[in-house]
Order: sequence, then C-alpha cells, then structure tokens
Amino acid sequence: MKITCNFCKTEYSMDRAPAAPVKCAVCGHVWTAPVVGRKSPFLVLIAALCALMAAIIFAIVVATHHTATGVKNNPLVAKITGVHTVVDAFGVSHFVVAGTVTNRSEEIYGVPDLMIVSHGGGDEIVAQQKFMPSATLLDAGASVTFSHTLSAPTHGVKKVTVELKE
Repeated sequence: MKITCNFCKTEYSMDRAPAAPVKCAVCGHVWTAPVVGRKSPFLVLIAALCALMAAIIFAIVVATHHTATGVKNNPLVAKITGVHTVVDAFGVSHFVVAGTVTNRSEEIYGVPDLMIVSHGGGDEIVAQQKFMPSATLLDAGASVTFSHTLSAPTHGVKKVTVELKE
C-alpha cells in the first residue's frame, strides 16, 4: 500500500497500514495514515448481482418499449395464410390468396385496402392487385380473414406478398 505525507507529498510503500501515527523522514511531519479497508467478497457478489439485475431490467424495458412502439407505428398486420391455384373457364390458372388482417392495438382501426404483389424469381414485381377487405373497421385485438382471386395469371410467379395500402 502507498501512503503520502500530507505536508511534502513524499510517497512511502508499506506492506500493511501503520497502526500508529507516521513521521515523514524528509520533512518530519507527523500524520495518521488512513486505514484502507479491503472489499468483502460478499459485498462484491452483492454488487455484481445488482449490476446483473439492472442489466436485465434495462433489457426488458428496451424490449417492451420496442414492441409498444412497433404496435403504435404498425397497429394492423396483414399476413398470408395460404395460396392455391384455380383454373378459369379459358384454362388459365390464377392464384387464390387467403390471409388475415389483425389489429394489434388497443383501439379500433379502419382497415385500408390490401395489395397482393406477385414477385418473379429475382424478386421483381410481376403483378399487383389492390382489393378491399371484407371488414372496414377492426376492434382492438380482432382479426378478419380475406380470400382474393388474382386476375393475373400464375406464369413466372415465385413469391406472393400482401401489403396494407394507407
């Protein structure tokens, strides 16, 4: 441990804290060296646990805030639940897209038009078709299903997505 003379600032190295007042060999000043206590392993453990709890609480608050912000910014979610093909009277196959629109918020929301987008192999847009869902308002936490037959043929389509059109 190091102690320093309060008067001339001379530093001394000692194995342990002195039990009596100390006299400086340079200036002769006498002072009582402060007793530096060792940190208890139990207190270090308690401090580490407190830090861990603070980190966990912080992570929960951030995740909850992120989820709440996501719901606030995007209260309605449209999801495709199934796609199958039908053949019309002229022998042309078309997609029938089924899905749901869910209100994740705690308020009533108006349901906008939906856009079904057909994508090709390189994710380029092959066709788009807008339609109105069967419900115009959704209660808090409610869902509505939809099913729509696309007028565009299925040729070249690799992926189908749904979007909400505000």
